[in-house]
Order: sequence, then C-alpha cells, then structure tokens
Amino acid sequence: MVEKTDDLAIALFGELFATDQLARNRISKVLPKGMELSHFGVLNHLARINEERTPAQLARSFHVTRGAMTNTLAKLEWAGHVHIRPDWDDARRKCVAISPAGRSARDAAVQAVAPLIAEVVQALGADRVRAVLPVLREMRSKLEGDD
Repeated sequence: MVEKTDDLAIALFGELFATDQLARNRISKVLPKGMELSHFGVLNHLARINEERTPAQLARSFHVTRGAMTNTLAKLEWAGHVHIRPDWDDARRKCVAISPAGRSARDAAVQAVAPLIAEVVQALGADRVRAVLPVLREMRSKLEGDD
C-alpha cells in the first residue's frame, strides 16, 4: 500500500510534537531550581552570541510575542541574570546582555542538562543523530520562511 503524503506529514509532526513535549518535560525537571526552560533558552542564546540584543530581536529569535519576551526578561533581570539598559542611540529601545550571574546560571543549567542529552544521543547513536540533523535544520528553515 502506498502511503499518502498527508499521512506521512501527520505522522512526522505527531512524532515531533510528542518528542518536543517529552524533551521539554525532562529538561525542565533537571534545570536548576527556579529556572524555566524559557529562561535557559534566552541565557543560552545570549551566552552563545556574546552580544547585546533588543527585546524585539530576542522575541523574533524565539518566535514569541514581544509581551512574552518582556515577561521572560523581567524575570531574568529580577534574578540578576541579565542587564537591561536603554539604547543610547534610540531612547525607545532597550538592550539586553547576559550578566556574570546569568552566565553562571546558564553554565549550571548546561551541566544539569548535558547528561540527559548525552544519554539520548548515546542510545540513538551519534551517526544516526548526525544523519537526522540536516533534515531537521532544513525543516526548521522551511517553517521559519512561512511566517
């Protein structure tokens, strides 16, 4: 029997949604106390790029509303994990940078998450994970282009 494209797409997205939910649940459980997955994502992003970003740029990067990003940034600022300052060139904008405490919190989160992720990669096999990454990246790129 020939599989219809619609059935294949539904099966693919069903697996992606289930995997996303399971991964988020397991990772959230091992994050340091008080850290949410959204906090870890923003801290990890800022640590990787090592540059300031505006809240709007961060919202676009994470495909969330500006309001959602403002809420996340407020919690991170309250915890001392980010510095938010006015943009000296445009008073209407703000600039966000990771603080030393934020970098430490991010590093602690990476240490907590790394064994879980490594266990999954080891169980699947590194070669299989390497093989699927280009497909997932292309899929993400296609979906990002649909905004």
